[in-house]
Amino acid sequence: MRRLNRKKALNFVKEMDAFPKVPESYVETTASGGTVSVLAFTAMALLAFFEFFVYRDTWMKYEYETMVASDGLQYEPVIFELSPQQRLWHRTLLLIQNHLREEHSLQDVLFRNIMKGAPTALPPREDDPTQPLNACRIHGHLYVNKVAGNFHITVGKAIPHPRGHAHLAALVSHETYNFSHRIDHLSFGEEIPGILNPLDGTEKVSADHNQMFQYFITIVPTKLQTYKVSADTHQYSVTERERVINHAAGSHGVSGIFMKYDISSLMVKVTEQHMPFWQFLVRLCGIIGGIFSTTGMLHGLVGFCVDVVCCRFKLGVYKPKSMSVFDGHVNSLTPLLSENAEH
Repeated sequence: MRRLNRKKALNFVKEMDAFPKVPESYVETTASGGTVSVLAFTAMALLAFFEFFVYRDTWMKYEYETMVASDGLQYEPVIFELSPQQRLWHRTLLLIQNHLREEHSLQDVLFRNIMKGAPTALPPREDDPTQPLNACRIHGHLYVNKVAGNFHITVGKAIPHPRGHAHLAALVSHETYNFSHRIDHLSFGEEIPGILNPLDGTEKVSADHNQMFQYFITIVPTKLQTYKVSADTHQYSVTERERVINHAAGSHGVSGIFMKYDISSLMVKVTEQHMPFWQFLVRLCGIIGGIFSTTGMLHGLVGFCVDVVCCRFKLGVYKPKSMSVFDGHVNSLTPLLSENAEH
């Protein structure tokens, strides 16, 4: 009884087979079909190979959430002109900045390759200059309140007053002003190696002694979380403006370099994500099944067209050729048989 029940269950399972097998005697192999099969299997292998690299890759997910300066600067006399090696570094930095302005997706590459890229700081001089020092390098950090504000570089001693402060520069001749500058690095928040900021590499040369350079900066708090680093930092966008100060012509102001910043009320959360393994399997099955079905349909369509063009397409039952009769004979050779014929 157990064997009989087991046999019935096995027959029931066989009847539920959704993939019936065609006997090999009914299958006809052709050279064209074999060629298409080889091409299909090759395409499947290549796409599956490339899909594996897509599975290994990661991407950045962006989410948006709502959310008195102390002096820490150092002043160092330097030469404004760069050495050949430093100039090469500066040109490379400007080239990368231009690509970042055109291709915003490159920022994802920088996020994923944090701690691996080359340092973004200006390399030291490789030569020993003999010319006199004609510039001042300001480096360090400032602590600022998380509200809109500004910091600037101008001529004169700062004198505080109730509405802020003023600069006393009456004893300095305007002919000696020169606010040509180069920003090697400017960032807000925690400094992360390998990240480029919009003002890194910016260089301005004054065309006039009394010239004002203004940078309007919008700071966006950013929480970065990748497989290599987790940090709370800030990104920013900047708008530049420069003009010559000429009180006689109605262009008023103070010569200098002014950084005016405002902090956004939104926070960006950047998270590195990876494709789930089940999604990789679904895409892989879609590739294999899609190529298999498409190549089968294309092969059948091409075979149909070839049969039509070569007049080998057969439709319906085979019909024999009609026989012509001449003078009671078929083809003048065989006598014609009728009902009245003698036997």
